[in-house]
Amino acid sequence: MDVKGFYQGQIFDAYEYLGAHVTEKGVLFRTFAPHAVRIALIGDFNNWQEYEMGRIYDGNFFEYYVEGATEGMLYKYRIYQQDGRAVDHCDPYGFGMELRPNSASVVRDLSAYQFQDLEWMNKRTDCKQKPLNIYELHFGSWKKKNVHNSQWLSYKEVGHLLIPYLKKNGYNYIEIMPLNEHPCDESWGYQSTGFYSPTSRYGSATELMEFIDLCHQNDIGVLTDFVPVHFAVDEYALANYDGTALYEYPNTDVGMSEWGSCNFMHSRGEVRTFLQSAARYWLKEYHFDGIRMDAISNIIYWQGNPNRGVNKNAVEFIKYMNQGLKQQFPTAILSAEDCTTYPKVTKPVEDGGLGFDYKWDMGWMNDTLNYFRTHPYDRMRDYHKLTFSMMYYYSEDFLLPLSHDEVVHGKATIVQKMNGDYEGKFPQARALYLYMFTHPGKKLNFMGNELGQLREWDEKRAQDWELLDYPIHEQFHRYMMDLNKLYLETPALYEWDYKPEGFQWVDCNLEEKCVYAFERRTKDMRVLCIFNFSDHIQEYRKEKLPEVRKIKLLLCSDMEKYGGFHKYSRRMTKLTGEFVISLQPFTGMIYLLD
Repeated sequence: MDVKGFYQGQIFDAYEYLGAHVTEKGVLFRTFAPHAVRIALIGDFNNWQEYEMGRIYDGNFFEYYVEGATEGMLYKYRIYQQDGRAVDHCDPYGFGMELRPNSASVVRDLSAYQFQDLEWMNKRTDCKQKPLNIYELHFGSWKKKNVHNSQWLSYKEVGHLLIPYLKKNGYNYIEIMPLNEHPCDESWGYQSTGFYSPTSRYGSATELMEFIDLCHQNDIGVLTDFVPVHFAVDEYALANYDGTALYEYPNTDVGMSEWGSCNFMHSRGEVRTFLQSAARYWLKEYHFDGIRMDAISNIIYWQGNPNRGVNKNAVEFIKYMNQGLKQQFPTAILSAEDCTTYPKVTKPVEDGGLGFDYKWDMGWMNDTLNYFRTHPYDRMRDYHKLTFSMMYYYSEDFLLPLSHDEVVHGKATIVQKMNGDYEGKFPQARALYLYMFTHPGKKLNFMGNELGQLREWDEKRAQDWELLDYPIHEQFHRYMMDLNKLYLETPALYEWDYKPEGFQWVDCNLEEKCVYAFERRTKDMRVLCIFNFSDHIQEYRKEKLPEVRKIKLLLCSDMEKYGGFHKYSRRMTKLTGEFVISLQPFTGMIYLLD
């Protein structure tokens, strides 16, 4: 390891040196704890008695080799602090951990699994000119082993069920909420104790690798959630690791996050090395296809508050990490969950940006959902909530999210957010999703949304799959399947997502009708998208559609088979003169233009 680079925060491979590494005859353990008085290695291999670790290099690193130790054994570091206390810690660079409430690290051999996904890795792209339809899921609550919701499915069990489901439903990527080890189920993985440890809830490191490999062999990309901002306060983990604030700020004013966790101190080179090595670890060792980084607003601004100013050290860290990751993994996707107006989030670092590929469009999400919450009459007043997104859209490369954050904590599910009664919510939700999938930007939808889920997400329970026994939910699910597949098969909906030529308003000033019309384009295809978000039938007229001879309906959200009330012809028809159509209430339509 480049020790100088370690201290300066310039390396991405610290985990190849630190942690527990399996050799032919044993395991070599190393840890970094500059303020420790001494460190003892304890574990299965010595009946939890102490092996005194020796200091190496500049005395800030500790090492011990255990002959005969093997993969799967448990261990901890007993760190003797300057205040006289001895605290047992898991390994910050450990490749595995026990299931909570236990907290020992587990020896894992990262070379034990051989990937068979070379074809996928060679053809992988960042999807800028390709469809990107992401199914976001929480691994432990997609499905369960039994009706009592008491047992998680393993990585292998989920893989055999999930992959056919994704292919049938038209998703080409998944994004998994954090899989690093965490003690509290309710944190969903966002308050981590093991940044290099796949959670043992669902199996081992090898089993996770096998799951990702299987996804790739079925042409499904896999993104993981990564938290570079904060970590869990548990005493056995990173907090006060060597008896001092080694990873966190010593000052509680900036040391504690709004979630009650410890903020990483990004001005320290050792912390930068730890985080950027962890990001590389998931991309290289597990073949993840990208990383969604959580709470980037808390990287940009002190405590996520613009009034407190830019955290320049943290911003420099994220630039350096993103640039380094893109150099090593140019086709990996880096996306930012960021709700601020900080500029150039998705511009390359060399052009003054933060170096992300995509930014979640939180403005689009909030404006759209608020619009559909309102009574149809009030949508005339709020008409331009839906046109505003295109005023700023080309400032970043946006991804449109309807994520887990929108279906928890009293916010109601997507369908429940729709105005009106139970049956009246579904046509609005169908129109909303057609609007989402025709609007420029890549797509992300959280599990359960496609079922018309009515119960807020709960990490302790599986999705309500029994809803599909009810016709209104089964029809909604069928609609979502067809919409997903139409998106994947229609280049005009994705190829020019980030070119102004890819979108053109046809009508965006029909406030009294709550009608919108726009075109999506690419080099060889044009599609016309028309929406009526009012509760009345609206006649839409267009005197002329330039250079259009024929028109074909591709999808209508009001089709009978989806729970609508009408049958529609999907034949190509000649267009002569004026284009006139009667739009049913809460209806979206997409036409192929020729």
